[in-house]
Amino acid sequence: MDERFVMHRLYSTRLAALVGAVSLAVWFNVEMIRKDIYRWDLFIILCLMAVAKVGAMLYYKRTN
Repeated sequence: MDERFVMHRLYSTRLAALVGAVSLAVWFNVEMIRKDIYRWDLFIILCLMAVAKVGAMLYYKRTN
């Protein structure tokens, strides 16, 4: 397996997670502002994504 393939896969996964988090945040805010509905399930998933990202950053910084 080529090293470039692994790096491209890493970058695409990172981009997909970022797009997912941003679209989830936009969706939560649209529901909250326009419809006055608080979708806590969307908020919880967004928070879990943020905790996983920060946790991974701290882990990689500590072990690298």
